[in-house]
Amino acid sequence: MKKVLAILLSAAMILSLAACGGGTTVQSAESAAAETPVTEAAKEEAAPAAAEEAAPAAEAPAKESKGVYAIITKSAGNPYNEREASGFEAAITGAGYEAIIKHPAEITAEAQITLINELVAQGIDGIAIAANDFDALETSLKAAMDAGIHCICLDSSCNPASREVFINQAGVKEVGQCLVDATYDLTGGEGQWAILSATSVATNQNAWIDAMKEILKDDKYSKMELVEVAYGDDEQQKSVDETKALLQNYPDLKLINAPTTVGIAAASKVIQDEGLCGKVIVTGLGLPSEMAEFMEGENPACPYMFLWNPIDVGAVAGYTLMAMVNDGFDGGQVGASFTAADGKTYTVSQADDGGTQIIVGPPFKFDSSNIADWKTVY
Repeated sequence: MKKVLAILLSAAMILSLAACGGGTTVQSAESAAAETPVTEAAKEEAAPAAAEEAAPAAEAPAKESKGVYAIITKSAGNPYNEREASGFEAAITGAGYEAIIKHPAEITAEAQITLINELVAQGIDGIAIAANDFDALETSLKAAMDAGIHCICLDSSCNPASREVFINQAGVKEVGQCLVDATYDLTGGEGQWAILSATSVATNQNAWIDAMKEILKDDKYSKMELVEVAYGDDEQQKSVDETKALLQNYPDLKLINAPTTVGIAAASKVIQDEGLCGKVIVTGLGLPSEMAEFMEGENPACPYMFLWNPIDVGAVAGYTLMAMVNDGFDGGQVGASFTAADGKTYTVSQADDGGTQIIVGPPFKFDSSNIADWKTVY
């Protein structure tokens, strides 16, 4: 009889929890009260979806789902990451669960490890992280997975042992190819050019740059001279300083390719402020809302650039974690797939690092013909 009463009491508690609506907890290393805004686009893209709770396995007690999911970005104040977080939040809360948003105070693996450990102590259901280092997070993320917490990466990956699947905004080779081809087009296929990256250990930046260097071995690009890869650490002022140093050190520099949203805006501002538009060209990956002022007019600092929708990247991370917890989706199985609340089916493929990935979509080109339409979106 005691067992029956215990079962009935547990069932009542579960029904009570299921009846409660989801919420959002926004936390940083310095404050747990700062909210990340949700854009209208994110709300529309993350339509509410009912998430059915999966029954625990009969052979072993399953970790009880609390319906709490967290995203750890690269750092506080990164506009791209903030938009990823808004997409993640909309997907999670749209399904009736709680989203925790954590922005590290510093762009370091150590800052992220502290946040991972905090989340493990809370016993949440899933973590999505934009890694600041490929290998340094392994111990903490493995501990999280051993505790029954699903762990995935988005935007910037960690090694395969540290994750179940990587939510990749676009294929590495595809990104590298479009950046090299943009450089070839804008320089006329010859001359000195430089790369302005984020941090020297940023996994996504390094993967794209490695892909670019491999592509440059083709004879087609033999007259293009990559003079330096500079690092602005995804900080506006340092990116400005690095841009100025490139201009001083290479008087014949024709182009700066910045595959980072902070770097491309900083470089474009320097070129515009110093009256170098047309002499030194900027391209790379940027946010339309931050780059519109540098792309409009007859002689823009940046004729065109590429990106994907970071809101989508965050949303797909949220959808993936919920599919893992509620439906038993296996992100480590190539060919496995699930259909999300946005109506799209996402399929697992092999990643270049030996792990698995889900590719959100190809890079999208922004130029003077469409930047006005997109600058109000993100």
